[in-house]
Amino acid sequence: MRLRKSRQCFPSCSSRHKVDEDEVYWKRKKSSEELEWSHNSSHVILQLTQCFANAMVGPRSWIAGLFTRSPYKRHDKVLDFCLTPHLEQRLQKLQERMRTPFDETRPDHQEALRSLWIAAFPDVPLKGLISEQWKDMGWQGANPSTDFRGCGFISLENLLFFSRTYPASFRRLLFKQGGQRATWEYPFAVAGINVSFMLIQMLDLQSEKPRRLPGVTFVKLLGEDESAFDVLFCIAFEMMDAQWLAMRASYMEFNEVLQVTRTQLERELSLEDVHRIKDLPAYNLLYQ
Repeated sequence: MRLRKSRQCFPSCSSRHKVDEDEVYWKRKKSSEELEWSHNSSHVILQLTQCFANAMVGPRSWIAGLFTRSPYKRHDKVLDFCLTPHLEQRLQKLQERMRTPFDETRPDHQEALRSLWIAAFPDVPLKGLISEQWKDMGWQGANPSTDFRGCGFISLENLLFFSRTYPASFRRLLFKQGGQRATWEYPFAVAGINVSFMLIQMLDLQSEKPRRLPGVTFVKLLGEDESAFDVLFCIAFEMMDAQWLAMRASYMEFNEVLQVTRTQLERELSLEDVHRIKDLPAYNLLYQ
């Protein structure tokens, strides 16, 4: 841009209040830019509002709950945390579940897989534990056992718990009901395994004692409810789907959506007044 040469007004000029032409020019330009910024900002805020609205499910907003509640002083709470014998017992039991690999030769593991199929497709007979039918549930291939290698049997237990405890929510996510869905959606079953793995990492459950506030809060919740991890899985799955819709994501953006979900869940687990799993704002996303 070519700069305009300024005209100075000295005391000897005929008028001491003569306005510099450049000053008028820049004031008008600044006013125009501020107006344009205001218009663009309003547009962005409108888009964000729509995204939040898409993520609000159920009678109350889980996002509103976040903005009206304050987090703990993280450092102090982690330092003061001490594992009681009760909490240690609950944590060790959960860690034993985590260490159990899926074994396609074990009858109880085979039965759990069949039960998941029945929960998803009660009117469709399963042809076998190795069948192309499994792809309809969102497994990568004809043999679901190959997808469990990254997380183990606990991820199947999580999916089963979801189907039995919150069947309406389970089926809504499985069949991608509600919201403006993507042309290339995330595969339900594999997404569930990724949610299980994300929770294990986020909560630092492979350590003897959690080292971050979300993990400390979770262990306390586990002391109150032995099924806390399974319920948290259902909440996290619902949060992930809500974020998916809000971000209008597609298959290739799944990891990004999962990371945003993790960040949101970490924030909820850092809230001051979370004493039970049902105190999490996102618990309201679950359909019972």
